[in-house]
Amino acid sequence: MTDLAFPDHEYLTVKELADLLRLKERKIYDLAASGAVPCSRATGKLLFPAADIREWIAQAKSGGHAGAPMVQADRPAILLGSHDPLLDWAVRQSRCGLATYFDGSLDGLDRFVKGEGVAAGLHIHDAPTQEWNVPAVSRVAAGQNAVLVGFAQRRRGLVLGASASSVAGLSDLPGRCIAPRQPESGSDVLFQELIAGEGLDSAQLTFAEVARTEDDAVEMIRRGEADVTFGLEAVARAYGLGFVPVIEESFALLVDRKAWFDPQVSALVAFCGTQAFRQRAEACGGYDVAGFGEVLWNA
Repeated sequence: MTDLAFPDHEYLTVKELADLLRLKERKIYDLAASGAVPCSRATGKLLFPAADIREWIAQAKSGGHAGAPMVQADRPAILLGSHDPLLDWAVRQSRCGLATYFDGSLDGLDRFVKGEGVAAGLHIHDAPTQEWNVPAVSRVAAGQNAVLVGFAQRRRGLVLGASASSVAGLSDLPGRCIAPRQPESGSDVLFQELIAGEGLDSAQLTFAEVARTEDDAVEMIRRGEADVTFGLEAVARAYGLGFVPVIEESFALLVDRKAWFDPQVSALVAFCGTQAFRQRAEACGGYDVAGFGEVLWNA
């Protein structure tokens, strides 16, 4: 939160505080009702002592305490994080109204913490614990009013072009041209971890241009611009390409708790509970959506 220009009088009105914090007046009433913001009543009106508000904001900026949470403006209706073809389809098919900005799990987590979206799709593997998503979220997003819920289990492995039909595993990658993902992606983090486990180093491998989505990576294989990529079974099947399974991964959604009840997120969540969604997941292959909506972590 940047430095704020306070009015020069002793008490702030609801409108003045809303303008100051760049929030809606409704949010100011909610904060006052919950006791989260210092306030008093005079002739039935809410007033906010300027001195107390200054102190409250200073505490929030420095980490504060339980009674002084950081105030954030309403988040834009944007879905961040990792690209998932089934999730992308559900956003469109549900007509939920969410915009999307998919540029990797790590990028999405960072942007979510900065308040740049209402949710982020994540598949971040934690090597020390061998757990998915929860360790990263609990480290980075502990101060957020958010919840992490399951979306799907996905099968990930090597998507093969015709020139790489003999590849049987990660150890066969030297000498092949690989379509890589961006460093901010959960796919790249996991790939680097797995090849290290095989005793390989990135310097030993040949890489093509970076692909920023699951579809883009596999499309490069179809066009012959690379021999192999570390991608999803569902996308390999959609393009009619060979696939060697390597790992089952957990894809989850980190969602702002308030936004969960807003129309856009509610519409998406409701759609993901339908038979049409389950049928699509089954038809794509490589997905298990039985755990959709399971709460994995609460701030």
